[in-house]
Amino acid sequence: MPRPLPGRPRLGQAPLLALLLLLLVVGPARPISFQLPGKARKCLREEIHRDTLVTGEYEIGAPPGSSTGPAANPKITDSAGHILYAKEDATKGKFAFTTEDYDMFEACFESKLPVGTGRMPDQLVILDMKHGVEAKNYEEIAKVEKLKPLEVELRRLEDLSESIVNDFAYMKKREEEMRDTNESTNTRVLYFSIFSMCCLIGLATWQVFYLRRFFKAKKLIE
Repeated sequence: MPRPLPGRPRLGQAPLLALLLLLLVVGPARPISFQLPGKARKCLREEIHRDTLVTGEYEIGAPPGSSTGPAANPKITDSAGHILYAKEDATKGKFAFTTEDYDMFEACFESKLPVGTGRMPDQLVILDMKHGVEAKNYEEIAKVEKLKPLEVELRRLEDLSESIVNDFAYMKKREEEMRDTNESTNTRVLYFSIFSMCCLIGLATWQVFYLRRFFKAKKLIE
C-alpha cells in the first residue's frame, strides 16, 4: 500500500487545513479609537448589506485632569436620517440593529461641554462595531444548540463562506447594473450622434439649395 509523501497533507486533512487558514486570514476585527475634541463632532461611515445584524460597543473616556467626566452624545443613523441608536451624556454602551436595505450608516459622537467651563481636553472614544458573521455570538449558539468547539468553528466558517458568496453575488449584480447602464448610455450616445449627423447633413443640403437659389436670383449663376 503506497504511503503519503512526507511534508504533504493527507486528502482528508486538506479541507480542514483550508478552513483553519481561512480563520487565520479573516481574524477578529479590532476596535477603532480616536480623540474627540471639546465641542466637536466626529462621524464614521460604513456601507452595510441588507438583512445584516450589526452590533457595537463603545466607551468614552474622561478627559485627563477633568473632574466632570465624559460628556458625549453617540448617535447612529442611516442615509435617510433615521435614528437607529442615540444616547445623551454616555460613558459606555452597546447597540444592536438589523439593516433593512443596503445603505450607508453613520456613527457619530458629539462632545458636549458643561456650561460655564473652559476648553475641555480631548476625550478618547473606543468603538467596536461588528456586522454579519462577526456580530453573531457563537458562544450563545453553542450553548443553545449544544455544539462542540469544532462544530462551532464549522458553523462560523459556514456563515463566513455564505457572507462571502453574498458579497460576490452583490458585486456581480452591481457589475451587471453598471454594464446595463453603460450599454444604455452608449446606445443613447449613438442615436444622438446619428441624429446630430442627420441634422448637419440636412442643414448643409438646405444651405446649398438656398445659396443656389440666391445666386440664381442675383443672376450670378445660370
